Amino acid sequence: MEQGRLTVEKLCSPAFHGRGYVNEGDRLAADFIAGELEKMGCKFFKNTAFQPFRFPVNTFPGQMACSVNGKKLIPGKEFVVDPSCPSFYADSLKIYRISVAEIYNGKKLKNKLSEAAMSGSKLGVGFAFHFSLWKGDTLKKAKELAKVLGESMPVIELIDTKFTWSVSQEQSRYPLLQIQSNALDASMDEWIFSMKIDAKVIDHTARNVIAYVPAKKKSKKYFVFSAHYDHLGQMGLETYFPGGNDNASGTALLLEMARYYSKNPAEVNIVFMAFAGEEVGLLGSQYYTEHPVFPLKDIQFLFNLDIMGSGEEGATVVNATLFPEQFETLKSINDKQQFLPKVASRGAAANSDHYFFTQKGVPAFFMYTMGPNKHYHDVYDTYEELSFSKFNSIYQLLIDFEKVIAWKR
Repeated sequence: MEQGRLTVEKLCSPAFHGRGYVNEGDRLAADFIAGELEKMGCKFFKNTAFQPFRFPVNTFPGQMACSVNGKKLIPGKEFVVDPSCPSFYADSLKIYRISVAEIYNGKKLKNKLSEAAMSGSKLGVGFAFHFSLWKGDTLKKAKELAKVLGESMPVIELIDTKFTWSVSQEQSRYPLLQIQSNALDASMDEWIFSMKIDAKVIDHTARNVIAYVPAKKKSKKYFVFSAHYDHLGQMGLETYFPGGNDNASGTALLLEMARYYSKNPAEVNIVFMAFAGEEVGLLGSQYYTEHPVFPLKDIQFLFNLDIMGSGEEGATVVNATLFPEQFETLKSINDKQQFLPKVASRGAAANSDHYFFTQKGVPAFFMYTMGPNKHYHDVYDTYEELSFSKFNSIYQLLIDFEKVIAWKR
């Protein structure tokens, strides 16, 4: 489905700044989505596509630099700051490695702290933990110690796995950075760091985008398709998180569903909800369920689309165990038509925008695709990495599912 691909490519482009909170990325995305829905001829509740709401969020709108022993690290690829990181500037920050002996031996740890204190001011020293070297109780104690030290000085985490970034609504007192262990000499016991980090908590206004296609004949029932369009945004001026699979892909499929129903009205009203603030904690969908534009009890079903860019290994349905009859309907359609290799069942989880609807008594599924693409909350979740393997198949599966649900009304 070429139009869906083009939508994902556009939403992942640098022009949308990762659809976050630097350079108004999420506002640009909301305007684009509303414009597409309007061009299709969709209707808006209360004559507007937008439902605004506010929340604080920590942003990184300026400098984002880190050097170790004179080597400049690449943001997003070799280091990330914790989402709650404050502004921080240091030219010669001495970082000491914490060893297993210091984790278990209070005297050794006290000596290390004394050594660090004597080498400079609190802003001039910090500690590093290589968590991936430890397991079990050692790892637990190391994380507890890192949390305690982080309340009074910078902390570095050396990791050997991929980064998974996020968003925070507040700032910590001192910076926490994750650094790929192969980006520096991980065998050393101390390093000299240089950091320049600009951070700012802002009071942000985000907007849910909501539209609908009226039923063929007047109806008081609604079937809802939803997807969050926001992502993580930028970490500094030059690094942004494209959010291809999460969730430009789901947003694109949402728009394709709108395109279909705008030409083929259903037996019930079909609603399209593009939520903001999902990455901050499902804020957009929570706000909507507290301020619905039509009664929640009139929703026959909500189908939430998140991570729709692959499907080679099928899809998983969250809430399948809560709504077994509807899941059996979905599964039987797929078994008959062979849209997906499999449709797996999963229980309830607060992991996307279906959650607060379910909490309010609305029957809802959240479906996500499975495949070889494992990029998630990192700079590699790009348009180019998506296969769109089952994009068209899911599109048809959703149409067939809605028809059965509407018929059962």
